[in-house]
Amino acid sequence: MEITLAALHGRWTTLVVRELLHGDRSYSELRAALPTLSDKVLSDRLAQLAEAGVVERDRRPGWPPRVRYALTPSGHRLGPVLQALWDWGAEASARGSRAGSGHETSPVH
Repeated sequence: MEITLAALHGRWTTLVVRELLHGDRSYSELRAALPTLSDKVLSDRLAQLAEAGVVERDRRPGWPPRVRYALTPSGHRLGPVLQALWDWGAEASARGSRAGSGHETSPVH
């Protein structure tokens, strides 16, 4: 469990993985999907996920160079893990909203 949490540490990491669960993306597509995320943080998270073996970076030839990011098979296996975390959070939020607070979010898939 600690290894998984270490791979996903840092704010925004799970959202980057969530975006990549929908298919490979370019850096600019990820930026558009996560507009409040700074360039530095996105670059850091992609590097962290690549180092953990969750994301692979595919540099395509041409000018300007095109880079696509995709989940590795190991990264795809995080889908059910993130879904379980979302489900738990949604249940906790529903309990909290009955007590007067709650947050609306969207599911992983």
